[in-house]
Amino acid sequence: MRAVVQRVSEGAVRVEDEVTGSIKKGLMVLLGVCRGDSEKEARYLADKISGLRIFEDEAEKMNLSLEDVGGAMLVVSQFTLYGDCSKGRRPSFIDAAPPKEADALYNAFIEAVRFKGIPVETGRFQTHMEVSLTNDGPVTLIVESK
Repeated sequence: MRAVVQRVSEGAVRVEDEVTGSIKKGLMVLLGVCRGDSEKEARYLADKISGLRIFEDEAEKMNLSLEDVGGAMLVVSQFTLYGDCSKGRRPSFIDAAPPKEADALYNAFIEAVRFKGIPVETGRFQTHMEVSLTNDGPVTLIVESK
């Protein structure tokens, strides 16, 4: 699994004219699932991301986690994170997990984060979404399970 993690002061996802998820302070997570990933990777990534110490403490050092600051997570499925642009001009998505497998692991990731007591909002799997956010910092990281 691969995630692009952004520290945000706010974020939202819209599908057609409906807001499917929105948060204030927290993390925007664009989540890609690779062929061969399992629930083990989903749990690992959920634990890793929710525990990242990327929020500032009183000394303005990145020393606090999402759990520490009482933030929320907005998770959006993003199969294009496994787009291979090495040949030609059209990305190949051969490494992305098939939709049924990816949906199950996307949901496993969300449930693992919720189990930690972190509020989670989401996009809608396999739909066209409009994502908006205000990156705080900016802080953007790429986190992988392998």
